[in-house]
Amino acid sequence: MRVPLSWLREYVDLPATATGRDVQAKLVAVGLEVETVEQIGAGLKGPLVVGQVLTIEELEGFKKPIRFCTVDVGSANGTGEPQEIVCGARNFAVGDKVVVVLPGAVLPGDFAIAARKTYGRTSHGMICSTDELGMGDDGTHGIIVLPPEHEVGTDAIELLELVDEVLDIAVTPDRGYCLSMRGVARETAIAYGLPLRDPALLDVPAPNAFGYPVKIADPIGCDRFTARTVVGLEPEARSPIWLQRRLQKAGMRPISLAVDITNYVMLELGQPLHAYDRTRIDGPIGVRRAQQGEKLTTLDGTVRVLDAEDLVITDDRGPIGLAGVMGGANTEIADVKNGENTTEVVIEAAHFDAISIARTARRHKLSSEASKRFERGVDPQAAAAAAQRTVDLLVLLAGGTAEAGVTEVTAPSAPRTIAMPADHPDRVAGVAYGRETVVRRLQQVGCDVYGQDELLVTVPSWRPDLSEPNDLAEEVIRLEGYENLPSTLPTPPSGRGLTDRQRLHRRFGRALAGAGYVEALNYPFIGDAVLDQLGLDADDARRRTVKLVNPLSDEEPALRTTLLPGLLGALRRNDGRGSHDLALFETGLVFRPTGDETQTERLTVDRRPTDDEIAGLNAALPRQPRRAAVVLAGAREQAGWWGKGRPADWADSIEAARTIAREAGVELTVRSDQHAPWHPGRCAALFVTVGGEETLVGHAGELHPRVIKELHLPERTCAMEIELDLLEQAVHGALQAPRISTFPVATQDVALIVAQDVPATTVEDALRAGAGQLLESLRLFDVFTGEQIGEGKKSLAYALRFRAPDRTLTVDEATAARDAAVALAAERTGAVLRGA
Repeated sequence: MRVPLSWLREYVDLPATATGRDVQAKLVAVGLEVETVEQIGAGLKGPLVVGQVLTIEELEGFKKPIRFCTVDVGSANGTGEPQEIVCGARNFAVGDKVVVVLPGAVLPGDFAIAARKTYGRTSHGMICSTDELGMGDDGTHGIIVLPPEHEVGTDAIELLELVDEVLDIAVTPDRGYCLSMRGVARETAIAYGLPLRDPALLDVPAPNAFGYPVKIADPIGCDRFTARTVVGLEPEARSPIWLQRRLQKAGMRPISLAVDITNYVMLELGQPLHAYDRTRIDGPIGVRRAQQGEKLTTLDGTVRVLDAEDLVITDDRGPIGLAGVMGGANTEIADVKNGENTTEVVIEAAHFDAISIARTARRHKLSSEASKRFERGVDPQAAAAAAQRTVDLLVLLAGGTAEAGVTEVTAPSAPRTIAMPADHPDRVAGVAYGRETVVRRLQQVGCDVYGQDELLVTVPSWRPDLSEPNDLAEEVIRLEGYENLPSTLPTPPSGRGLTDRQRLHRRFGRALAGAGYVEALNYPFIGDAVLDQLGLDADDARRRTVKLVNPLSDEEPALRTTLLPGLLGALRRNDGRGSHDLALFETGLVFRPTGDETQTERLTVDRRPTDDEIAGLNAALPRQPRRAAVVLAGAREQAGWWGKGRPADWADSIEAARTIAREAGVELTVRSDQHAPWHPGRCAALFVTVGGEETLVGHAGELHPRVIKELHLPERTCAMEIELDLLEQAVHGALQAPRISTFPVATQDVALIVAQDVPATTVEDALRAGAGQLLESLRLFDVFTGEQIGEGKKSLAYALRFRAPDRTLTVDEATAARDAAVALAAERTGAVLRGA
């Protein structure tokens, strides 16, 4: 919401010295988020005056039309003689009143004006457009042509209100009343402790039977509808400058007088309105739900196919507007520029259901100024005042006559009341405000308060967000000042803290971060397209997803079944922005439905669910295991004076899994596998022992080239994903710290020749089993293939470390353990000692 300070002063008598920054600080203190204070006309310096075009000479011989004009600027130029100006615009004629900037002036952007020779003539100034003055779009894209009543030589800076300050307020969904000057003025008055001149306090005639007929078929969707009629409008009447400027400063473009007035009143009171050309309405105005498949052409020229949940405005022909969102083209106010005239209008000021309007706006991807206000809550009591204000302005500015008929259709309703102990805000904030302060603050926001120790609070119609005692307590606290709350930490009960599971999961994240990975947090939503890009089979369990009823994006309507899409998307974005050496990780839940989930009914929110209802909700939830995943691309080790560096490869992704397993104190078994989206020849399956059985917990390796191409990833991108819940189940008791022996280590190297298809992990398992308890560690440090080894063979070189806890090993003991390991490897895998 853009709030011009000059407009705000009409409702609150701010101190004359108060600047936009001062008001910003006050509004921030009461809880409004004022993002910026725009200085309109900053650096603008006159003379800038009203001039009248006397003559126009068309200059020939140039690539574009150029005109040499003489303009009467009165005595503003010091001589009284006509000002000679060269101009290329075509939207003005002799006799028009225009805005002229004279030499010596400075326009926004530090653009100094001086006499200069151009197109063979000397131009003594400029005839200005709205863009050149920083006024915003007025729809003409040309020179400003003023109404003829303005005198030549008048100061245009004051006339056009070119110097002002505009506060840009980010209005949160619960503060919809601040999408109006009335709402912001109320908050400003409270912040400064000044009285408010409420623009909604108007004398409104009582409804009668002579107004335009209205029929409400859905009183839940529309609980209030006010209709007023104004006739005898002057078709040529234009919006006055002050009205146009206020709309422009508020971020809206002037269109026509009738439309500008409805937009102005909406900005002033927060009540969206719509003006219909009465001659284009056929029969009574109605409000109902649309029929499935009905069509409506909205004001933007788009033909929209309606849904049965859409609320529409109708006449005898069918829909003429999408209620609370946008009007229809068939009852649009006529455009004078096209030779059309509108002399009779019907003003609609209605109150629609917020949820219905929000869903319609999202369904049709049509967010309008009206829908933004309705979905955040509009004051239903303001409809009659807004209609009256619109009628008054049409009579004043367009020469119209208000008909005596007043239509007001309302559904029965009662004021909302909330019972609250007088000391409830004290207990919430931990500050002793006292009853008088609580009552005073609630009255300032518009509440009626009765009672002593137990308060009965009647909520104002413009605050639909106040529904329970905590909401009222928040109002008291924010107006008393969040900065005045004491900074005291709560004292937790003794013995509380993180669970063992939480500590373990945090250690996983710290271990990956310590290994050089950067955590990336992604939305837990996916679509079928990314599952296709990952190359998943049609029967893959990861394709069974949970679809959301109201997804943030239609392209990602389901909950993720794997962490990889989000991580790979983050890797692609960072690579596209110049970061090519990447190592990212994420831990989080995935959602894996089993098919055994039950259906549950939507519960009410006016009470706590029963234990059976909670159990039913839990039974309807899919399985939600916690996983960790990493992705790598580019260099794993940087090149420098110390060496060439090394690119990331499949082994690094497996090492990431081992890093996590070591943190849990679990032995990880790695075997080759084929599993999408990994490369079939560079994919490893990860196993741990759970309950005595070997259990698959994840996969790691290099991604399939086809997947890399589909997702536009760097070449040789690698990834790993592992299920932390299964890893946790493999943990046996507390993690044991390793024993440190004071006796020296004995190292024995061994190189074994095995068949090419024998996994290194199989050889390692055999060596470890054969070496016995003296083996401290085993490391593969070389893999060799070549003619010396033989076709279909490979050489695996291992470093074996032996150590005894109670003595120094002899060479014979270490050699015997090594020989036993080699013998068992030969028996299990057919390994032959290289060089033997």
